[in-house]
Amino acid sequence: MSKTAAPSILVIRRDNIGDLVCTTPLIHALRKHFPKGRMCVLVNSYNRPVVENNPDIDVVYAYMKAKHREPGQNVFGVYWKRLLLMRELRRQNFDYAIIAGAHFLPRGLRLARAIKPKHIVGFTEPGKRGIEHIDTGVTYTLPQPLHEAQDIFRLLAPLGIHGEPPAMRLFPAAAATAAAQAALREKHLAPDKLIGVHISARKPLNRWPAENFIALIRRLRLEHGAGFMLFWSPGSASNPRHPGDDEKARQIMDAVQDIPVLAYPTDRLDQLIAGLAQCRAVVCSDGGAMHIAAALGRPILCFFGKSDKSRWYPWKAPHVLLQPASFDVADIGVDEAARAFEQLLARPVRKNAGANPD
Repeated sequence: MSKTAAPSILVIRRDNIGDLVCTTPLIHALRKHFPKGRMCVLVNSYNRPVVENNPDIDVVYAYMKAKHREPGQNVFGVYWKRLLLMRELRRQNFDYAIIAGAHFLPRGLRLARAIKPKHIVGFTEPGKRGIEHIDTGVTYTLPQPLHEAQDIFRLLAPLGIHGEPPAMRLFPAAAATAAAQAALREKHLAPDKLIGVHISARKPLNRWPAENFIALIRRLRLEHGAGFMLFWSPGSASNPRHPGDDEKARQIMDAVQDIPVLAYPTDRLDQLIAGLAQCRAVVCSDGGAMHIAAALGRPILCFFGKSDKSRWYPWKAPHVLLQPASFDVADIGVDEAARAFEQLLARPVRKNAGANPD
């Protein structure tokens, strides 16, 4: 299909934060190839800030997963709103719905079929039930290790788009940015020496101990005169539904009272995006925050536990990745992390980092 075409396209991505961030190169390539097309995305409500403010996208549609409902919201209400959204999307009469995810994804296919586009683009796998409903399919094979961004980019081949995916893109919200900058001014922290330290990780083997964070913060303060923003998922670790790192953050903050550190818990994704955008560099484990920092072009020191580093490393962002043989980040020493940070500072920063270049 030529660049002069103007198709209406809906990209469906219903997964975690990092997965959606890794989909932004695909969305950008679509916009560049079809500048006159109508580009829309369907995501879940929790991840929506990842694609808001993105100039590649005309409309962001979002549905709420039942597990993300707020206190007082009932399941029936959640599913009723989703049904109304599906009716609205059907009225849009999309030319293509792209199920943006690796492998054959039955849940994504159910959403695509409910929307009734003219064509469904997605991966197919022999023997899987329902693949006959994907009329613009790409047989899923993985002949070599591919990054998530590279893997799903192959879905664009039937639309005439090939080559290397561009960098990931994020655009912080103005209000959240103003709030982060105001908090930094109040703490007298300058962005040119600001290091973001994100201490939360969903996977247990990706959790670096509080004692190590304390020692690294002290080391980087001594060697670089750095100030810090400390990020974490708010809440108690004992909360079975939404465990957080309040206790870990308190332990760190109590131990570094003599160092300029802004405590910045983020219970909203737009806060995390805007906060990380203020930092010169970021220290974190593999996860959503790492991919956000990568999309913002920030240099990253990242800790990988039992994660596939060939698939999930920070795409097209300067980084140093540490993964111990044990696949437990607790086995990464402070000295090793400090040396890796020195290596990170020597890496070239992406041109116009933070401005989300082409």
